[in-house]
Amino acid sequence: MTLLRASIRALCLTAGLWLLTVVIYPLPLLLVGQGLFPAQANGSLLRVDGAVVGSALIGQPFASPRYFHGRPSAADYSTGKGAPTSSPSNLGPTNPALAERIAASARQLRDAGLDRPAPDLLYASGSGLDPHISPLAARQQIYGVANARGISAGQLERLVRQHTEGRFLGIVGEPRVNVLRLNLALDAAATGPPGR
Repeated sequence: MTLLRASIRALCLTAGLWLLTVVIYPLPLLLVGQGLFPAQANGSLLRVDGAVVGSALIGQPFASPRYFHGRPSAADYSTGKGAPTSSPSNLGPTNPALAERIAASARQLRDAGLDRPAPDLLYASGSGLDPHISPLAARQQIYGVANARGISAGQLERLVRQHTEGRFLGIVGEPRVNVLRLNLALDAAATGPPGR
């Protein structure tokens, strides 16, 4: 009888904790999130003509010289199967593979006309999916994008300034540029067929 009573109490405790952690606690959070912050709660999705083109929180690769490029990523975008996983390369500073990857990025940027690229154009972020670059990295790409699109560098400088986000609360972090938002604004402002 004691074992049966203990089993019933354990089951009641399990059911109560499940109800608390699966329903009672998350439901108000869901309602507040959807009510006050629907865009953020749903992934900060960016849309063009009603179609989702990406998230402002996830970096995306841009291969065309007509677009600004983001940070290198350890994520594999080449498969085309679903979203890439968030993971760093885990290569340490003494690993020759890291030095080779950075040298390859530097060569690619040098071929694109950047002799002394900003560090964030050479080094991946910790998650490998950072959507931002520094304003310096964006400014360094202005002339290449302007030449590829046949538009003025001044127009691109204005776009970069408009899309530079300041420090959070004025003190936390560094100024940054969201690459996807900048490229979407570039497509909206420029003429000609887009091509990633």
